[in-house]
Amino acid sequence: MAKLFFTEEFGKAFVPARVLPHLRKYLLRAGISQTPYRFFGVLFYLCLGITIGLYLAFINAWLQQAIQDIAFLSSFGQLSLLLLSFLAVFGLLLFLSTLIILLVYFYLDILIFRRTKEMEENLPDYLQIVGSNLRGGLTFEAALWAAIKPRFQILGDEMAEVAKKVMTGYPVNRALSELSEKYDSPMLRRSIDLIISEMESGGNIADLLERIVDHLKETRTLKKEMSAAAVSYVMFISVIVIVISPLLFSLAYNLLVVILGFIENLSSATQRVNTLPFSLSTGSVNPDDFRIFAISTICVISFFASLIVSIVEKGSIKGGLKYIPLFFFGSLGFYFFFMKVLTSLFSGIV
Repeated sequence: MAKLFFTEEFGKAFVPARVLPHLRKYLLRAGISQTPYRFFGVLFYLCLGITIGLYLAFINAWLQQAIQDIAFLSSFGQLSLLLLSFLAVFGLLLFLSTLIILLVYFYLDILIFRRTKEMEENLPDYLQIVGSNLRGGLTFEAALWAAIKPRFQILGDEMAEVAKKVMTGYPVNRALSELSEKYDSPMLRRSIDLIISEMESGGNIADLLERIVDHLKETRTLKKEMSAAAVSYVMFISVIVIVISPLLFSLAYNLLVVILGFIENLSSATQRVNTLPFSLSTGSVNPDDFRIFAISTICVISFFASLIVSIVEKGSIKGGLKYIPLFFFGSLGFYFFFMKVLTSLFSGIV
């Protein structure tokens, strides 16, 4: 089916030649060895299908009505409809393609971040095994290969690639440098730079690896302590956003309904008495509009609060994206719960 619709050919056609080397390098960082041209073609067909569906369902009727209302466009007849339809389809297709490209880029960026963090977690244990192999009499190249274990996963795969390059005649310092440049990891880059400089100076690499491992473990311990110290701030922000904020919005809604009810009762009473020199009215205040505002505000607050919590706890927005659905659905769930409870409590007041 994919070959029938030429998805791979479309994917290749929409990837510029000058972008291809950078795209391959970026995909390798995400663990994707081959460029997914077929996937790009499927995304193009998806955007095209959504665009045609929206055009037939909404845009075509709206354009015909607009042409009838505007005298300048109606004078050109079907030509104006054809031109506007082309511009609308092209603009919508371009917008959807850009949106999907940004979503795919965001997903790959998160995947690269997780791979990098996993490598940093396993780096001290791997270097410790390499140092033990060096003290056991192995050469540096053999020590790199012998230290690869299945539990290292991504780091083991990357070091296996380095070892294979070295065994086929690739300079070891160059292979390690390419690995450090492949990922945006200051920890990995500094460790490899120290190893390369020690190799070039002819020093004792085993002692250096031992000091690097001690430093990395100390850094990891400090990060965990900092994350533990930030738990109180995380709990405070979480309670405010998930519980207190929905409670206040639901309480404000019910107070608004009560106040509008009192004003309406007073207005009807003054109209019957007709002795006061002024009149009361609720104006254009609509409680339903306030509910829409409350839900929108809670969603915005939850989104940005989850980002703040991820920065406080993990030190990066990418490391705490799991908090976004938790804050989002948690705050909305409490809002609807408080709305139901408070509405039943305030229903008998007015």
